[in-house]
Amino acid sequence: LHWVELPDESCQFMLSTLKRFKVRRFYPDDQHYSAEVDYIEEAAPEMTEQLRASAAAIVSTLKELIPHNPTFSQEMHHLLSQVNLDEPIKLTDLAASMTNAKSKALQRILETHDIQERMEQTLLLLREEYDLSLLKEKISQKIDERLSKHQREFFLREQLREIKHELGLEQDRKQMELDRFRKRFSELTLTKEAKERVIQELGRYEFMDDSSPESQIVHQYLDWIAALPWGIYSKDKLGIAQAERVLNRDHYGLEDLKKRILEFIAVSKLRGGMRGGILCLVGPPGVGKTSLGKSIASALGREFYRFSVGGMSDENELKGHRRTYIGAMPGRLIQALRTTKTANPVIMLDELDKAGRSFRGDPYSVLLEVLDPEQNKDFLDHYLDLRFDLSNVLFVATANSLDTIPPVLIDRMEILRLSGYVIEEKLKIAQRHLLPKILTDHGLTEDNLGLPRETLKQLTVKYAREVGVRNLEKKLRSITRRVAMRVAKGDKQKVVIQREQLHDFLGQPEYPEDAYKRLESPGVVRGLAWTPTGGSTLPIESIMLNGSSGEFKLTGQIGDVMKESSSIAHSYVQSLLREVPGKMQFFKKNTVHLHVPEGATPKDGPSAGIAMATSLLSLAIQQSVSPTIAMTGELTLSGQVLPIGGVREKVVGAKLAGINTLIFPEANRSQFEELPAHLRKNLIIHFVKHFREVALLTLDYELSC
Repeated sequence: LHWVELPDESCQFMLSTLKRFKVRRFYPDDQHYSAEVDYIEEAAPEMTEQLRASAAAIVSTLKELIPHNPTFSQEMHHLLSQVNLDEPIKLTDLAASMTNAKSKALQRILETHDIQERMEQTLLLLREEYDLSLLKEKISQKIDERLSKHQREFFLREQLREIKHELGLEQDRKQMELDRFRKRFSELTLTKEAKERVIQELGRYEFMDDSSPESQIVHQYLDWIAALPWGIYSKDKLGIAQAERVLNRDHYGLEDLKKRILEFIAVSKLRGGMRGGILCLVGPPGVGKTSLGKSIASALGREFYRFSVGGMSDENELKGHRRTYIGAMPGRLIQALRTTKTANPVIMLDELDKAGRSFRGDPYSVLLEVLDPEQNKDFLDHYLDLRFDLSNVLFVATANSLDTIPPVLIDRMEILRLSGYVIEEKLKIAQRHLLPKILTDHGLTEDNLGLPRETLKQLTVKYAREVGVRNLEKKLRSITRRVAMRVAKGDKQKVVIQREQLHDFLGQPEYPEDAYKRLESPGVVRGLAWTPTGGSTLPIESIMLNGSSGEFKLTGQIGDVMKESSSIAHSYVQSLLREVPGKMQFFKKNTVHLHVPEGATPKDGPSAGIAMATSLLSLAIQQSVSPTIAMTGELTLSGQVLPIGGVREKVVGAKLAGINTLIFPEANRSQFEELPAHLRKNLIIHFVKHFREVALLTLDYELSC
């Protein structure tokens, strides 16, 4: 009847067939196909009720399809006008051809001889076609509804905008935003790169539909650029006297640290201005690292911003997320500049030693760039994708320990150590800073609560002996709350708490009397140790088991380095006793057990060498060491005493424990002499080079070697 060429160079044609046939064999050649076929004689079937019902169902389904399938509506009308229910074969074949069924399904109908079965297959195809048409119509209707709603809102919004504009009631919101942005950008000292980006983004935003998501993203981006302090700096206060007053007002003690900060300000004053710097305050918890950062900002007249790096394991928290991400924002550093509204604030990176690493990146790698004065002038945030100068920012980091911080990062910072406070300093801090602030916070005055010096000292020794003052503040607040309750009930009488009454307010002491404070026994020695939480004493005990096999036991959850120190001490003392009459076989005839108490606490380091050797020698010669003596130093197999670390921390720990006689390596003399006078006060210090000096000082025992 007709044929149509298709774009893929194939063709589609319609035929008018005469008879049904079955192909037996094909005969292809270059010109055309021919085939040997068997004709299938198909007599008109007898019209049964079942055939008539099937034909009626086909006609009914075709009528239902007409409104939902406009493509074939004309053909269907023609079909319905040409056939009737008494011609089931013709009706079935034409109805099947009206569907969009796959060729395999249509071929299956052609190959079916039984007219009833053929009509059922055709009816199934028609029902599938009808269901598919309904689904398409439903989907199209939903899309049309959404489009029409969006278009309606758009046209109404445009009409409302034009009406308000004509009446002069309101300016165009987008135009107002554009004017605001242009005014703000004209006031800022943008870099060339930032100016070009702003012009580009303003052009995009101007021609965007307000309701589009991209418009909101561009608006937020421009808002961030406009909110940053391009070329805006706080004026530095470089007065030495004023800075000293601020530091002394906010903190007691820390003289070395204050001196270093004042030197930093003095250099900046002579240079005519202050560039950025990187300070790292290292010390145990509660010694005032964070508050010192605030005081530095106050002394310089700069804005202060603090955020914690502890637990941060995603570098994007520092450098931001790219704008392609949903909900993207700049990193914490750019957020700090927006909050402080100045390009030279003091930014504190708190808990620097507790940052983590993960598959999202390493924050320390970002900080290598941020804390490098040669690189941070071109800091590139992922969200802004613009370079911002951080070289004028003063970075102050805090950490409890440097062990977990990469050495290359430590190299970029100036390390300032805060070793903690001795009892006298803690008493001053409590009287001058903590107690007045706590009374004010609780609505009380000095007329309501009195804490004599002896009470504060007892509180510090028995309830808050740590090197910081955080726990001391907690205990003072606990006492103040009890007093506040009395006052709230109407008791206006001043409460003066004596040292004997602390038990009534705070319960049992958290730090009972040191069991080793008065213990004098052969083999018992007090060493000195320090950790990120501060310095402390390290008791060491040793005993002998008579008649044993000469074994050397070691307990106390100590690390590999400390185990090596104990082996060195054991071998060295054993070599000494070979020259002592009656003691030559001491270690061969007896099992010696050396223990470092507080077995639940891990311990490690080389500085307990001379203390372990003294304990073993004391046990061997059965002489006691005074409990008022504590020592620290690394021991070699030749008896040399090598230097150790943490001098200040160990001195503070010894003073907190009430020990006044200390033995240090000679190589640490200069570090001790640099300590403040109040730390060296009332201490008897012996500096030694060889273990023979230790034996003479502690046991009054003179060695020949």
